[in-house]
Amino acid sequence: MSEANAITVDVVSDVVCPWCFIGQKRLDKAVAAAGDVEVHIRWRPFQLDPTIPPHGKDRREYMLAKFGSDERIREIHARIEPLGEAEGISFAFDAIKVAPNTLDAHRLIRWAGAAGEAVQNSLVRRLFQLNFEQGVNIGDHAVLIEAAREAGMDASVVETLLPTDADVEAVRTEIATAARMGISGVPCFLLEGKYAVMGAQDADTLADAIRQVAAAKARGELEKVG
Repeated sequence: MSEANAITVDVVSDVVCPWCFIGQKRLDKAVAAAGDVEVHIRWRPFQLDPTIPPHGKDRREYMLAKFGSDERIREIHARIEPLGEAEGISFAFDAIKVAPNTLDAHRLIRWAGAAGEAVQNSLVRRLFQLNFEQGVNIGDHAVLIEAAREAGMDASVVETLLPTDADVEAVRTEIATAARMGISGVPCFLLEGKYAVMGAQDADTLADAIRQVAAAKARGELEKVG
């Protein structure tokens, strides 16, 4: 397939963002629907709340402080759950006991990217599943190491790197760069680094954007897109 018919989609997301999980599922559908366009996906870091301590917070207390009442929390979950179900996601919000700091998860995702696109995609999907469908604490190093192993990474290398500061600043710099670009919410899909699709848009919208950007790239007109 010609390089002109291939585009890169950078997905700026956080693995504790339910809309990002929905967005990942819709992106999969969009890629399948985009015809003969070859889509390369890269996952970029964003933290919904970088102030959460490394060991995390009690999720119920955290959500109450953020939204004010159990009733409001139930309303939010009730709005998201059917949207997830439509994408094959079984959200288990009540099973999530810890609101984690996701910095280490993003470091792991960065390392997975160095191991290859397929490995990174596999890892991100697993982290979404662990957090939202199984209620597992994805701030826990043991959980991250096992997820890395399942995704095909060298778990011993991950086990060595996680307790260090390796790539902490690199991830924080990427997050800061996204903020400077005006990204204040996620998911955000950046097509060829030029055209942004904000939010968990439906698969048809994403597929249309992919086709349009690929066509513009093929014509050498990408700078005019967006």
